[in-house]
Amino acid sequence: MSQNAISRRDFLRRFAAGVAAAAMPTVLHGSNTTTKRPNILFLLADDQRSDTIRAYGNRHIRTPNLDKLAAQGFNFRGNYCLGSGGGAVCVPSRAMIHSGRAYFNVDSRLTGVKIMGELLRENGYTTFATGKWHNREESFLRGFERGKAIFFGGMADHTKVPVVDLSPAGRLVNRRTGDKFSSELFTNAAIEFLESYKEDKPFFAYVAFTAPHDPRNPPAKYRQMYYRNRPPLPKNFMPQHPFDNGHMVGRDESLAPWPRTEKIVRDQLAEYYGLITHLDEHIGRVLKTLEESPHARNTIIIYAADHGLALGSHGLLGKQSIYEHSMGCPLIFAGPGIPRGGSTQAFSYLLDIFPTVCGMTGIRAPAGVEGKDLRPIWQGATDKVRETVFLSFSKIQRSVRDDRWKLIRYPKVDHTQLFDLKNDPDELHDLASNVAQTGRVQKMLRLLKESQQKMGDDLPLSVSNPGPKEIDMTGHAREPDRWQPEWIRKKYFAPGK
Repeated sequence: MSQNAISRRDFLRRFAAGVAAAAMPTVLHGSNTTTKRPNILFLLADDQRSDTIRAYGNRHIRTPNLDKLAAQGFNFRGNYCLGSGGGAVCVPSRAMIHSGRAYFNVDSRLTGVKIMGELLRENGYTTFATGKWHNREESFLRGFERGKAIFFGGMADHTKVPVVDLSPAGRLVNRRTGDKFSSELFTNAAIEFLESYKEDKPFFAYVAFTAPHDPRNPPAKYRQMYYRNRPPLPKNFMPQHPFDNGHMVGRDESLAPWPRTEKIVRDQLAEYYGLITHLDEHIGRVLKTLEESPHARNTIIIYAADHGLALGSHGLLGKQSIYEHSMGCPLIFAGPGIPRGGSTQAFSYLLDIFPTVCGMTGIRAPAGVEGKDLRPIWQGATDKVRETVFLSFSKIQRSVRDDRWKLIRYPKVDHTQLFDLKNDPDELHDLASNVAQTGRVQKMLRLLKESQQKMGDDLPLSVSNPGPKEIDMTGHAREPDRWQPEWIRKKYFAPGK
């Protein structure tokens, strides 16, 4: 798929003029004619880097169904998770998705805000969910009236996921351990809903996978296919992160020893890619079921992930940084009225999904929603909905970027990075200490402070007694968490590993 061929604005204008107005299924208020609102099928992956779709140029991974979806829909290639207040990035990420608010302005339980499923439900939608809900049971029950194989938690062994169903009376019942691998378990529940749904009301089906989150234990077939030809190291691979970024010893970072070795990182990439290819296969099953159903012509498909992952980039493994690999994530919209094979580098956040769904369904977005409706981009009305991207992690990292330059600030160690993303997309060459860039650093710092103010972030960008930057993690003690299966414990945590 050629990005140059599919991302031109004139293509979007021509398409929008001829198709969008006629094809977009919305409710026409104040008229004798009512067009049925579209169904929404929302597929969400967990921890998927934005560069792990073959159609986006990664020839080392197999994702035929995501490739097909990318060709059928509109791709937001400059999409981000805004950040997190702590190590479990998936919690605020999902809160932002379902509230349309920055994580500074909504708590992880979604207290006191109207969430996506709840709004759709109030406006005549049947709401169904399966898979991971990491924002407590109370908010889930507000949003959904049907559900099967729901996982209330952050992670689990993919072969032993604790799940529960939602009864017609609105009670959580049948608590059990899933009898299938996670991606198959949630896919089966989604297919059962799609095949059995016969009502005239539109539906919102939310399918939240736990793959490719660790433990990286795909079925043997899927890891073996990558062991035979292990993926290459990322271009920004490092044995260790070059300084203390404030989060060096979290659970994610302990999944491999320091310094990172080529062999271990390539093995973990093989296992990670195996999870994605296995997930892709089951996404294909969901999409095939939809295609063969009476709902196909009137269903919007959304595909996204809650954030990215390092997996060897910059000497890191997890998502607890604001480098591109950890905060960038896929976002695809496909369906009636959406250009096929369209693409943009315009900046978007996951919190833009909610107001975009509101726009597609003709429902007014709730007060307090901070995301942007992305439809004007694929309709050709504008090239972008924001000029910059602000990223944050905990109280230790802040960043701002424009279409070329990115500044990252680490207040607790008084360190600043500046990257020219046009010439250095892998963030390898820090230009902050270059005298020729002094003015740019100051300009970007001002922009960062302005972005903080807009987002409601009051973290100071300097501290009175900064700590040392230098750190060496060699030999640091590690312990596996309770979710890692025995073969992973032996492979990556045995003495001497």
